[in-house]
Amino acid sequence: ANAPIFGIGAHGRVNEWNRKMAAITGFSKDEVFGKDLVDEYISDEFRESVRQVLDDALHGQQTDNYQLPLFTKDGDRVEVLLNATTRVDAAGTIVGVVGVGQDITAINQSQAELTRVA
Repeated sequence: ANAPIFGIGAHGRVNEWNRKMAAITGFSKDEVFGKDLVDEYISDEFRESVRQVLDDALHGQQTDNYQLPLFTKDGDRVEVLLNATTRVDAAGTIVGVVGVGQDITAINQSQAELTRVA
């Protein structure tokens, strides 16, 4: 998949992390698996809002086009335009969240540079 995709379980722990997520963050699936996504990979200033989006999805309320700021392994920040979708099991019970996104880091950097030059 060209899109970064991650999944969390009902308690916010990573249970899916595709190759594109690994490529843009530098963290392998093995490194992130079972860790709390918000506590480990989101900067302090965004933790509350990111946790709210994920909690909403865990309660059946999906969020589209949310800008998710993530830390990379090198300590840089990347931005993923995220759709957070509720994941349910065969019985219809909510079991987690799937996040499908688009890396918009370069787009945001270009816009910031245009704003700075203008």
